[in-house]
Amino acid sequence: MHFYPLFVVSGILFHLLLSFFLLSERKMNRLAVVVAVLGLFWCPAFATYQTYSIPSINGGYVQQTVTIDNERQVANIHVYGGLCSSDTIFDYKHGYIATRLFSRRACFVMKMEKGYIPELEEIGRLAYEKQMMHQIMSPRNVWAKYEPSDSFFGEIREWLVFGSSIEKLCKSVPVYKAEKVESGVHAGGCAKAGIIGILGISICGNLNL
Repeated sequence: MHFYPLFVVSGILFHLLLSFFLLSERKMNRLAVVVAVLGLFWCPAFATYQTYSIPSINGGYVQQTVTIDNERQVANIHVYGGLCSSDTIFDYKHGYIATRLFSRRACFVMKMEKGYIPELEEIGRLAYEKQMMHQIMSPRNVWAKYEPSDSFFGEIREWLVFGSSIEKLCKSVPVYKAEKVESGVHAGGCAKAGIIGILGISICGNLNL
């Protein structure tokens, strides 16, 4: 954990109060003021490790936590929802996403491609806003396919490529390599994972696109 000198903390509080005062003086609407203040409080530079607890949408029973490890460049998402429970790792250092679906007792690993996966900092910001404001967002959606007959148990060579975080998640279960596809309209047998309300990932076998 990093400790900051007292004058740095005082400076942060000063800028926070000054910004709030200026926003109020301009008679901005209440929501804009709240968003601005939250934005000042949220700053990944203040901590290397952040955890957010995100409630379900519309009072549902599914809950999730989002943990950001800035030092290791990893986001860890736990979704608690009975048969819909899953763990997902976004490893930005190694460039892979892995999802463990507990109902299927398997892991699905896919390569990250720029343009459709939010950056680590953006995931942290969106998770923070969703936790604090209970916003109903329009999430991005990604479709991925895999071959149900093509699984493997990871060995040293795979874990060196995927990274230690994914190794811990997937070491004891069959692993399937998945790849992004443009659409899943005609897909069947898909499982939902990812970050609820931020980034949905649909993992499907035997796609007929």
